[in-house]
Amino acid sequence: MNRRLLLLLNPYAGQRRANRFLPEIVRLYNDRGYDCVVYVTAGPGDATEHLRARAGEFGRVVCIGGDGTLNEVIAGMVEGGASCPVGYIPAGTTNDYASSLGLSRDILTAAQDAVDGRLCLFDLGRFDGRNFIYTASCGAFTRSSYATPQPVKNMIGHLAYVLDGLRDLPNLRPIHARVSCGDRMFEGDYIFCAVTNSLSVGGILRLDPDTVRLNDGLFEVMLIKFPTLPGHLVKIIAALNARDFPSDEIEFFTADRLTFETSEDVDWTLDGERGETGRRFEIVNLHRRVPLVLPERSMDTVPVEAARDESQGELSD
Repeated sequence: MNRRLLLLLNPYAGQRRANRFLPEIVRLYNDRGYDCVVYVTAGPGDATEHLRARAGEFGRVVCIGGDGTLNEVIAGMVEGGASCPVGYIPAGTTNDYASSLGLSRDILTAAQDAVDGRLCLFDLGRFDGRNFIYTASCGAFTRSSYATPQPVKNMIGHLAYVLDGLRDLPNLRPIHARVSCGDRMFEGDYIFCAVTNSLSVGGILRLDPDTVRLNDGLFEVMLIKFPTLPGHLVKIIAALNARDFPSDEIEFFTADRLTFETSEDVDWTLDGERGETGRRFEIVNLHRRVPLVLPERSMDTVPVEAARDESQGELSD
């Protein structure tokens, strides 16, 4: 069994609160019998490049950062053909996906869970040529997730997304989109579109864990219609708060493959980071491709099944 462990740290994530715990985490993994190798990322994309080149050398990878860091790690492993278990220590601003997985916000607890937990195989999204773990979205508030400067996110946390998104509201225009999935087609003017494999999106939208599975081969798709009257916006907010969808204002359905076509170029975000801009995209669910480690206590609440054999990683392109 390969006992080499790559510990990858994004030193800029969140309020940099995880950085001071690095010596304790390394000691924890050494005490568990791992040969721990530390890599500190230098900037966006660095984690992907490093994992693409070196992930095959390790029996386990643990990343410290936000959901965007995890996205880069998984992308690098997919591109490098590696399939070892991945542990995640959430230290970002919002940590949507980490919340869905029931991961601890306590750094040292999460570090222990990353090696002592159980392996689960999660679905992976393919957005044309790029991968995403939990959400691809466009429209209201999505730009703020990557446009808000990191120092501002560090100072005021998730509120930074909300405040920056509010500045965009007066300038929002409807996104005219046609969404095709199998024999179904939806077309209209929308304020927000999301393709998700998560229980939380943007720290605001939350889905029902009784109806969502994170490794069933299906995305949850939400299309929120553009409000033409003030009363429509009130209905949308009420429906989101009550999780009452689909509704007159919100299309909600599941799909394993879909095509988005828009009348003009639209900016998309992938896992909260800048994604692609264009008018037509194919989105495909890659079933049970991501081997993530979950703490035992999460298994009763996270809608996912544990892998039967921890030696069976399924990360491949």
